[in-house]
Amino acid sequence: MIEVKNISKSFGEKHVLKNISACFERGKTNLIIGASGQGKSVLTKCIVGLLEPDEGEIIYDGRNFTKMPFKERKEIRKEIGMLFQSSALFDSLTVEENVKFPLAMHTNMNEDEMLERVNFCLNRVNLSGVNHLYPAEISGGMQKRVGIARAIALNPKYLFCDEPNSGLDPQTSIVIDNLIKEITEEFDMTTIVITHDMNSVMEIGEKIFFIYQGQKWWEGDKTTILHSDNKELNDFVFASAIMRNMKDKC
Repeated sequence: MIEVKNISKSFGEKHVLKNISACFERGKTNLIIGASGQGKSVLTKCIVGLLEPDEGEIIYDGRNFTKMPFKERKEIRKEIGMLFQSSALFDSLTVEENVKFPLAMHTNMNEDEMLERVNFCLNRVNLSGVNHLYPAEISGGMQKRVGIARAIALNPKYLFCDEPNSGLDPQTSIVIDNLIKEITEEFDMTTIVITHDMNSVMEIGEKIFFIYQGQKWWEGDKTTILHSDNKELNDFVFASAIMRNMKDKC
């Protein structure tokens, strides 16, 4: 579980986050949604320590991350897996080397142990046998799955996914959504997904936070989001659905 308590963040005169509190539950897919420029990414960066909030606290399973010295924070960061919007694979490394990278950086495993873990992670995302291919030699959807394999290599307690379906077709997006949900449940992780994709919201939105103008404007799940009387949320849902339909037809 990750608790966010009264987080505020400003850049000069611009107040980006305004007193946000939220509880991201373990074993669930927690989604942060909202239009561009509303504070989603800044909130996520505060949670993982890439930015320091001006006020408030971030608590990882009872551990106050905000008040920790650097060394203690580093230990929690080892428990965090990241899936980036562009997959962020190293082009000059093979699939196997990409997944092995965090193991080589943060563990004392020998080569055989690392290879065993790499193969386990690749098998878990249904990518057995692609170890020696390079990112340019596989599809965008496969690259995202390699990104997931790398994100879970260290068996993290917390998984952050930034627009995991960006640039993917609808069918591949469903595969990635289901994979994130399955892995979250299987490894009992606290998963936070930033997304604009309403299909993802309706597929895996077990807990949803709508950010509007730097504030938590609505909280619910996929069964309640379509029945909300929150105007700004309804405008976002409607606009997102239209944009998705237009992309599907192109």
